[in-house]
Amino acid sequence: REAGGHVGSGAPRNGGAAGCGVSAEGVRLSAGILGRWAPLAARCAGLAARCLTQVPAPAAAPLWKPRVLWGNVPGGGAAPVLSSVTSLLPSILHQPARTVTYYSLHNGKRKTVKAVVARFLRLHNGLWVRRQAGYKKRLWKKSASQKKRLREFMLCTRTQCKLLDKMTTSFWKRRNWYVDDPYQKYHDRTDLRV
Repeated sequence: REAGGHVGSGAPRNGGAAGCGVSAEGVRLSAGILGRWAPLAARCAGLAARCLTQVPAPAAAPLWKPRVLWGNVPGGGAAPVLSSVTSLLPSILHQPARTVTYYSLHNGKRKTVKAVVARFLRLHNGLWVRRQAGYKKRLWKKSASQKKRLREFMLCTRTQCKLLDKMTTSFWKRRNWYVDDPYQKYHDRTDLRV
């Protein structure tokens, strides 16, 4: 709390002192997402926030690579707090997404989500089959009956089947005739009342 009443405010107390060449506002804007950690990083680097002057911040600073404006840090590198937080940014900003592409850039057609095709099997009657979760994990600690139960296939629910149908194209819904297909007797539902 050397700079003012609030740790994250980033404004000098008495208008700043001349000679430092960096403003707290510039540090806050250049850090982008990391604005909350900029005052802490300035203190860790040995700079007092009260010797900061008002200098306008650069216009375009990328969020994933913040520019450090406080010059030479003792030790010859960036501030340790900022460098440790910056290494975490790719995992925070890039979340996994399995969304459907409605219009591809190549030919404007709908695209299949490849994770669905790799993990599920569609029967011709519209049901989707999946494996049990954890069927090949930590088998050394599971009993024989539990391993037998995990080897069995599961049918997806109606809601899951609808969702998986939306995530695949008609190419994956066609009928296939394979030689010695182990799923041949399951493709047609024969127990339905007419």
